[in-house]
Amino acid sequence: MDWGTELWDQFEVLERHTQWGLDLLDKYVKFVKERAEVEQAYAKQLRSLVKKYLPKRPTKDDPEVKFSQQQSFVQLLQEVNDFAGQRELVAESLGIRVCLELAKYSQEMKQERKMHFQEGRRAQQQLENGFKQLETSKRKFERDCREAEKAAHTAERLDQDINATKADVEKAKQQAHLRNHMAEESKNEYAAQLQRFNRDQAHFYFSQMPQIFDKLQDMDERRATRLGAGYGLLAEAELQVVPIIGKCLEGMKVAAESVDAKNDSQVLIELHKSGFARPGDLEFEDFSQVMNRVPSDSSLGTPDGRPELRAASSRSRAKRWPFGKKNKPRPPSLSLLGGHLPSTLSDGPPSPRSGRDPLAILSEISKAVKPRLASFRSLRGGRGTVVTEDFSHLPPEQQRKRLQQQLEERNRELQKEEDQREALKKMKDVYEKTPQMGDPASLEPRIAETLGNIERLKLEVQKYEAWLAEAESRVLSNRGDSLSRHSRPPDPPATAPPDSSSSSNNSGSQDNKESSSEEPPSEEGQDTPIYTEFDEDFEEPASPIGQCVAIYQFEGSSEGTISMSEGEDLSLMEEDKGDGWTRVRRKQGGEGYVPTSYLRVTLN
Repeated sequence: MDWGTELWDQFEVLERHTQWGLDLLDKYVKFVKERAEVEQAYAKQLRSLVKKYLPKRPTKDDPEVKFSQQQSFVQLLQEVNDFAGQRELVAESLGIRVCLELAKYSQEMKQERKMHFQEGRRAQQQLENGFKQLETSKRKFERDCREAEKAAHTAERLDQDINATKADVEKAKQQAHLRNHMAEESKNEYAAQLQRFNRDQAHFYFSQMPQIFDKLQDMDERRATRLGAGYGLLAEAELQVVPIIGKCLEGMKVAAESVDAKNDSQVLIELHKSGFARPGDLEFEDFSQVMNRVPSDSSLGTPDGRPELRAASSRSRAKRWPFGKKNKPRPPSLSLLGGHLPSTLSDGPPSPRSGRDPLAILSEISKAVKPRLASFRSLRGGRGTVVTEDFSHLPPEQQRKRLQQQLEERNRELQKEEDQREALKKMKDVYEKTPQMGDPASLEPRIAETLGNIERLKLEVQKYEAWLAEAESRVLSNRGDSLSRHSRPPDPPATAPPDSSSSSNNSGSQDNKESSSEEPPSEEGQDTPIYTEFDEDFEEPASPIGQCVAIYQFEGSSEGTISMSEGEDLSLMEEDKGDGWTRVRRKQGGEGYVPTSYLRVTLN
């Protein structure tokens, strides 16, 4: 069934229907355009939202990024950002494949429809013109017939009239004959015009207009098909991004499942663990002694004769609660700070002639302790922190971690330089064997530079190993898990290891000094400052403090050293004190110093 056969007389209906179809196409194009704008605005708002909540600091500078919660949140934001990108792709696809193409197609359909209806109207106009000509010839034929009939009656009447002359009768007959001839011509013309009109009308209704209607039907069906395809493009644009959107949603789900509360708790410990020991109990301070003191025997009023602890205690009073809002670390004793007591304190109570008030002496102690407090504040990350190379401005645990990182970086760089040295040596050998490939002398500067870098990195590795060993000892001591401190060997010459005999003599003299200055038991264990530096000398332990493995062979040719072979297990008797030497004991017997960089140390 087609429009030309079934709707041959519905020209106006077809005109309205095809116009409605084009209007529907334009309406859909407008809808898709606004839909694309909504998608674009949605994607823009999502990106703005993601940008608002993404961390502002770089990832490496943000400690929060180590928490799984923060990592999952950042991953969630990234997935939302990817989701926004897919919405932008949907908007772009709709704008190009639907809006632009359908709008262009709509214009083509409008031009085609206009052409078909113009052709139909021309055919209608031609048919109407033929009908008007037929009506004109018909009216003329009718008029000529009436005139001919009237002329015939007039001639017959004059012919019967006895009073009419012969000339009048002849004239009337001629007139009637002329009218009959004119009527006959009009008849022939009317018949020809009628025949022509019928032929044109048949062509119009059975051929011309059905063809135009069929063309309109084909155009409308093509428009409807294209519109249906446009409807499908709307869904297809969504289906194209569904797999990626599914991956985004799956990524969000994975991010949600990646939150590890236990691990975050451990990360918090690793980030902020200071390594300091817990504060001891506060001692009772008897202020009544100050009231009862007389100028002749004024002193600091410490029953155990230890003015430095008294001074430190008075300075740290009401500041030892670590969770307070304005908690300040307790200053160490003056002996640990490397300062010197005032002469009044070092020589005992002042004589009556001196006349110095104990409060003035406390003032001097405060001035001596004050410079050290600044460094303690720097441990808490205050302003004006002086960053040192050994990271001593950090708490012990954080210092150990940073030193470990630096040591690993130096070892990686050292390994890289050694690999480069080996490669240059191989290249030099190749150049020596085949001179046409290159000049061996040209590699000498690079080899020398690499050797210099290796030496420099080895020194840095030794330096960081010494600092790391000291930091680990400090951490272990603060935990209460380390052994008693041992005395450091005497400072050796730049090219020689420490002398064990002088070390023992030094230990003996230290023992004599400690025995000569015996002090009564006190609450020193409870009143020890929180921030201490282990610079004092202690008795050397008799048992090993750890184990170590020789990673290189060493020939102990100088005095105080001991030989070892690669891979040999040794007992660690004394740690490196920063001079690059470590005292070890062999299983076969024998004890001496070896280079620290030749060992892999494991403390007990």
